[in-house]
Amino acid sequence: MSDLHDWIRQLTGLPVATQNKLMMSLLIILVLWAIRRVLIHFVWRQTEDPKTRYRWQKSSVYIVMVIGLALVSRVWFEGISDITTYLGLVSAGIAIALKDPITSMVAWLFIMSRTPFSVGDRIQIGAYSGDVIDIRLFKFTLLEIGNWVDADQSTGRILDVPNSMVFTDVLANYSKGFQFIWNEIPVLVTFESNWKKAKELLLDIAERNAQNLSKVAEKKIKKASRHYMIFYTSLTPTVYTSVKDSGVMLTMRYLIEPRKRRGSEQAIWEDILVAFAERDDIDLAYPTQRFFNNVTEGKPGKTK
Repeated sequence: MSDLHDWIRQLTGLPVATQNKLMMSLLIILVLWAIRRVLIHFVWRQTEDPKTRYRWQKSSVYIVMVIGLALVSRVWFEGISDITTYLGLVSAGIAIALKDPITSMVAWLFIMSRTPFSVGDRIQIGAYSGDVIDIRLFKFTLLEIGNWVDADQSTGRILDVPNSMVFTDVLANYSKGFQFIWNEIPVLVTFESNWKKAKELLLDIAERNAQNLSKVAEKKIKKASRHYMIFYTSLTPTVYTSVKDSGVMLTMRYLIEPRKRRGSEQAIWEDILVAFAERDDIDLAYPTQRFFNNVTEGKPGKTK
């Protein structure tokens, strides 16, 4: 054995003590790797459930890394008498090996203490939107909304989101603070329509469906302004006018509770269809092709 040490020292220049530490570290790694392989093989024989196999495979990696780091650190720093230093090194190794779970645990403490959202809130975080139905140590669960379903309705899918995302992605809470959202419904009428009368009808419909929410929202804003810089000059429904290629665009804007958005749009559109059907001077616009004769259809005085 001494001949092998001498040969390695001549080849690499490493002292015997360092060689022993390297060999011991390699032995620890090989033994732990072999133990993990045996454990995984045993699990594979006991179950065919892919989820169980996956959990064991991932967990065994973390466990082996933590134990290996602790043992290898003990080999290299066996001369350190200060147990605080040793524990610090082990803790650093654990933090590296379990970075994502530890981050999620810290995020859980943040969620519990600062409450950026609570169970029952409707939120959007990153690409995911839904109602929070559970909060746990490593993840929170959403009942998904949107995606292929229109108007923020539920898809029925359950999403498990790691808590760590609250540190890395933008979080939007529909239910916290103001507790209302502004919804807009664009209504396109033809250029030949009496757009002024159409605007009056739309404003009347919006006020009938959403006017009562303005008073409630005003109270909510006063309460939210104690914690956030939230203020609006007007909370009443309104209708904006603009011009598009196919006609005059009248955009209804009104306050609504997030979970009632689709129902309110349905009620408003039904009122619009009924109101426009009673008028022979208002028509909804859509992409069409027509020929215009300025002499017969243009303004008086326009003959060319």
